Amino acid sequence: MKTYQSFKEIDRDLKRLSLEKQIALEELKMVKNDFQEILEPMSLVSNALSAFGKFGTFMFIKKMFK
Repeated sequence: MKTYQSFKEIDRDLKRLSLEKQIALEELKMVKNDFQEILEPMSLVSNALSAFGKFGTFMFIKKMFK
């Protein structure tokens, strides 16, 4: 536990903690927005098509070397 010598120190720490809280909330908002973008239907479809394309390419190369 920290011992304070003046109200100025307390105010400074309270301000710092308040700013840290605001930063954390903004970071959470960014994560939420990123998560929503990932879950959008078009994003899911494009990710699935990309994965199938990579898989298809891999299978094609595998058959070529057999």
